[in-house]
Amino acid sequence: MRAKMAGSVMALCVVAGCGTATTAQPPTTVPGVLTLAKASPPAPGGEVGGGSTEFDTATDLSMWTKLSETEKDIDRIAALDVDKTAKGALYLEPKTSAWFDGFRGPFVYQELAGDIVMHARVKVEGKKGGKPKRKFSLGGLMARVPGSYANPNWMSVTTGTGDRSGRVEVKFTRDGSSKPQELAVEGTWVELVLARVGRVAVALYKDEGGAWKVGSRWPSELPEVLQWGVTAYTDWDSYSTLKKDATKGNAKQVRGVPDLKLTVDYVRFLRPEMPEYADPLNTASVSDEVLIKLLTPAGA
Repeated sequence: MRAKMAGSVMALCVVAGCGTATTAQPPTTVPGVLTLAKASPPAPGGEVGGGSTEFDTATDLSMWTKLSETEKDIDRIAALDVDKTAKGALYLEPKTSAWFDGFRGPFVYQELAGDIVMHARVKVEGKKGGKPKRKFSLGGLMARVPGSYANPNWMSVTTGTGDRSGRVEVKFTRDGSSKPQELAVEGTWVELVLARVGRVAVALYKDEGGAWKVGSRWPSELPEVLQWGVTAYTDWDSYSTLKKDATKGNAKQVRGVPDLKLTVDYVRFLRPEMPEYADPLNTASVSDEVLIKLLTPAGA
């Protein structure tokens, strides 16, 4: 699938290291402070908006591409359909798999260019209902550097069971080294946002009926074109002795006890805008409250 372009494609660059907002705090009177009143929600529509999918009909699946097909890998998806298993939704059931360091799992995506907000409403359950019982059974959103099997670079925000159940995991992987962080979440349905705007990458989340929270903001120099999409993986413990050997772990389908089913109500793509004077890596310049307004749809 050709990337939907907002302008000319920049040369691909290497993802920068993950981290937290800078600690240097400028005076609040300088023009570098973006106030809530001056912040605008991301704009729907346009070229990236054409990739938004409500998953109302089975044909909506044709808009999405399986990574295992485009980059020639083992297909670690046990079930994938739209408006069949779950009415008006995408349903994805992974085999034993993992997205961690150099390990690979399921991923369906669209190639999009420029600054992007990806917003979705998802539900993660165990195969028999309830919360997944196997550790690191997570599903949600991911943005990945194309062709980066040999040198993995990607970011994600997922929900499900991590070390414990009822978690949101935010994770930035640079050159095959993943830095995950787990956060508590309640409820069954969770809204997720994964975004790139300027020199910052951001993961947001909210419980059904709750308020948006910033999961993490990372400094990044991402390529103009990324694969933006949906992932789900499960059953890390079944990798056993292969946990330290991604090459062997990726070479075959690991037999295990997968325990995850992901339902995605919708995935919507929007264009964020941030004034040039604002520093999104500095919480004194762009507070969490302002960042949330910039990267979540109006009224969401």
